[in-house]
Amino acid sequence: MRICRYNNNRVGVVSGDEVADVTAVVMDCLPPQQWPFKRGDAFVAALDDLRPKLEEAAATAPRQKLADIKLLSPVANPGKIIAAPVNYMKHIEESREDQGINFGTEVSLIDRYALFLKANSSLVGASEGVQIHHDDGRRTDHEVELGLVVGKTARNVSLENALEYVAGYFIGLDITIRGTEDRSYRKSLDTFTVLGPWLVTADEFGDPGNIRLSISVNGEPRQDANTRDLIWSVAKCVSFASQSYTLEPGDVILTGTPEGVAPIARGDVMRAEIDRIGEMTVNVR
Repeated sequence: MRICRYNNNRVGVVSGDEVADVTAVVMDCLPPQQWPFKRGDAFVAALDDLRPKLEEAAATAPRQKLADIKLLSPVANPGKIIAAPVNYMKHIEESREDQGINFGTEVSLIDRYALFLKANSSLVGASEGVQIHHDDGRRTDHEVELGLVVGKTARNVSLENALEYVAGYFIGLDITIRGTEDRSYRKSLDTFTVLGPWLVTADEFGDPGNIRLSISVNGEPRQDANTRDLIWSVAKCVSFASQSYTLEPGDVILTGTPEGVAPIARGDVMRAEIDRIGEMTVNVR
């Protein structure tokens, strides 16, 4: 199943070039909450129970063309956004060679850095676009990644069982300003985490170990790689994260970007694509 969030927080089931509005199911079935609110995303936590009702409703629900809607992040309320740095060897090599990326600092393997966190306030959807924040000549780069959302609470899960905790997958753009500051700062500015265009449930997506991902800017190919070249597999990213954090429904994990990162500027149009998910177009403003 492909599920999107769009317009004024509507929930849709995507089929072909159309979206069926199933918001009523979500409003009727999600339990009311009182402060203090439970951590995580209530929709993702209830997704397994909601799916049969969403499928039934989608058969007769009003439909719109995808081209006519505004796509928001498919995950509305992630408790954490966890990201994997330098998780492709060729990206490590380009980072070591390009001072515009490394700023004179040593670039090592992900084994040394482990994971980092991004601010939830950086989260946007495909139609909301990316904002350039600095006019001082600093590079703002695109980084396309396979992203996932955790579907149930996970703590100290094994590598073998890690993918059982994934609710679904989507395209992720981990936008970054190059500089000497910590990653969590440079990658957490408003609009610097783009998720979309929709969530593909894990059962439909299948094995994430051999997935092509790519991005072009203004029609120029930039990044084009495959998840089989990840240093830490998708399962290892989930398992490792669960050793340090309690993963909760709605937590997002970005699995790392391949070689080909490059600057973006106002007016650019990014087109990102991942096998079994589709493509999304994101404007730079």
